[in-house]
Amino acid sequence: MTDSGCLCPKRKFLSALLAAAGSHQAFTSSAEMNISSCPITYYGQKYEKVYVNRFAVCFKGLYQPGIQNDCILMSGGTADRGGLSVLSREIPTGSGVHKLLPNLKYAGKCVNVIPLTDSQQSQVSMSLPGVSFRSRRSVKTNTTVNDPRICCTVTCDVSGAATAVSHCGPMEHCQGDGSCAMNAVCSVTGSTVIGFTSRPQSVPDRCGYSLLRSSSLPGLHVLGVFKERRRKDLSFLDRVVLQLDREGAQISLEQGSKVKVNDDFLTVHATPQMVHSVALTKSHAGVTAKLEASNYTVSVVFDGQTAIIHLTGKASWLKADLLICFCSMQYDDDADSTSSCNTTAKRCNLLQEGSFTACNSYVDPEPFVQACTQTLCKYPAVDDLTCHFLKGYAEVCKYKSNVTVQDWRSHTSSVPQATCQDMFCGSHEFCAVDSSSGEARCHCRALFASKYKPTNSFGEPIVCADKGATVTLANCLLEDKGIDYSVLHLNDQSCRGQLDNLTHMVTFSFSSQNTCGTVVQANNSQIIYKNAIMTQNISMFGLITRHDKVHMDFSCYYSQPDVKTLSIRFRQSSVIQHISSGEWKYNLTMEAYTSRDRTKPIDSDADIDLNQRLWVELKTYGLEEDRVAVVTDSCWATDRPSPAGGLRYNLIINGCPNPKDPTVAVEGNGLGTSTVFSFNTFQFTGSNGNVFLHCKVELCVRQGDNCIQRCAQTARGRRSARPKYETVNLAFISVAWTY
Repeated sequence: MTDSGCLCPKRKFLSALLAAAGSHQAFTSSAEMNISSCPITYYGQKYEKVYVNRFAVCFKGLYQPGIQNDCILMSGGTADRGGLSVLSREIPTGSGVHKLLPNLKYAGKCVNVIPLTDSQQSQVSMSLPGVSFRSRRSVKTNTTVNDPRICCTVTCDVSGAATAVSHCGPMEHCQGDGSCAMNAVCSVTGSTVIGFTSRPQSVPDRCGYSLLRSSSLPGLHVLGVFKERRRKDLSFLDRVVLQLDREGAQISLEQGSKVKVNDDFLTVHATPQMVHSVALTKSHAGVTAKLEASNYTVSVVFDGQTAIIHLTGKASWLKADLLICFCSMQYDDDADSTSSCNTTAKRCNLLQEGSFTACNSYVDPEPFVQACTQTLCKYPAVDDLTCHFLKGYAEVCKYKSNVTVQDWRSHTSSVPQATCQDMFCGSHEFCAVDSSSGEARCHCRALFASKYKPTNSFGEPIVCADKGATVTLANCLLEDKGIDYSVLHLNDQSCRGQLDNLTHMVTFSFSSQNTCGTVVQANNSQIIYKNAIMTQNISMFGLITRHDKVHMDFSCYYSQPDVKTLSIRFRQSSVIQHISSGEWKYNLTMEAYTSRDRTKPIDSDADIDLNQRLWVELKTYGLEEDRVAVVTDSCWATDRPSPAGGLRYNLIINGCPNPKDPTVAVEGNGLGTSTVFSFNTFQFTGSNGNVFLHCKVELCVRQGDNCIQRCAQTARGRRSARPKYETVNLAFISVAWTY
């Protein structure tokens, strides 16, 4: 049976086993027999051959007196012939084999049956009078010895059954001189931490957890930081942090086999590099941080998926339970329809089959099977997670027992995937193999993607500012839809997206200096700047294309300004109104002056005489002058604050001076982003002395001279020509004065 060679003394049961056996080898006198189909692990050594003669079954060659070997000696006579039969099937606890061998405690996958007979066809019984241990000391029946070479007390009872009690603890190994040293391994794969005592613990959230801290390891604290991937409710190890209290430093083993010391990335190679007494190396297996002291050695290995912490030395105490150091909010998520727990369990149970059985006697596979099953039952059937759990178990076995699991990939049909080593992903991304291309790439984390997927958007809303616009898209969202950002452009094909190598965000923009084919339009209330993100002309790909057609419109707009009032006596000399339209912002001001050159604004305490000449300037700040003009449509005065209340007197009508008031003059109306008009002050007869001035102002999209107001002269006075632009929602701005 696996982990135990056995000889079966009961003829009836022996016959049944031989009948069920799948293969048989016969010998006479002595023989070398192949047991590779059911190898035996005997005191820590795996054997695939046995050497049998008339009274001994040995593992290192035929029995010879005085020659060191590992053998099982027999009593009750000698045999002159025999055979080997291998039964390859599940041997559960409580089976006939277990009844014949009461000291056998565990189930097995196969059993080797070696029937030995003499010339009278009598079965030679197995009484185990002595067992040759690897320490090369023989133990007689009904005796107890202390063997310092294996750190065990060995008892061989009257029936020849040997029992060894180790002096070393569960996290120690024998050093060959009777002393025990720490030999403990903690592993982290996915969201499960299998601690130094082989106790599994699941991480339920996006937190930082303490993985190693001990009074025997002063100044060292190892933490694991977990983040979500495709599901919001399932976390994965994202990085491993070594905090060095004495040095006041922090070494972080990051994704992509990158190393960060404090806040700076460090280039690491195969040659050890000492940083704060820590040796840093990099290989195909990931990055390793090794810290050596007089009484212990700590090695931390991280490949982006699995972390191995291997501790050797005299350290006497370890923190076995997880300790939360910092944490983020927990999230729920919907069940994934692509995951099958039955299929998952079969894959995860491979850890107890095939080449992994060579490790099962050293590292209990059950916690790893449990961690694998729990994770894959919830996670989508992507990212080759099963392989990561299998590989993690094999790595733990190598570090803890120095046993290499041979050819596990071929036995489990695990094809090596593209590596994420040296792949840098943003904080909102993680690296995994793309199911379509088979290449490693950065995928969006679930929390980041949840902001955009409900609306089928690819990034942030448009930012309209400084006479330009910017659209920022997430490359991982584009790649999830099979879109290559490099084939996208604006209306002008020369305007393409720029990829930020740190954030992996793709930015498209236009400005007044580089319009990128932007189209300017006007509706009833807005002036709109339009552009679009689209795929490259299909003809440029030749006869075929593997990219979906993309067309994303976006726009910025200016709204017409609101009504506002400026009071004169002069209660205030100017009015400034801040206009916010979409994301574009501009200011509209109205200010009064007493001089033509508009260098003398009217002070709020100044007295204004009747029939005194005033100049009023309407001006905007923040508009694109070569595309937009300001047109003063009309101005009038009232004796009340309301533009529509009380008495009314017109100064400007349809963009031109009132033909009945020769003191009114208009300058530059529609030429640019400001208009000036002038008139002589007045008051309403019989009123309370208050005069309120109101103006309707609008924005005009410039197309040649279409915004310019032309006021025709006639014998009856001045009149305005009908404007060529479409009249849009006009805004009001008012000023008032008091006599």
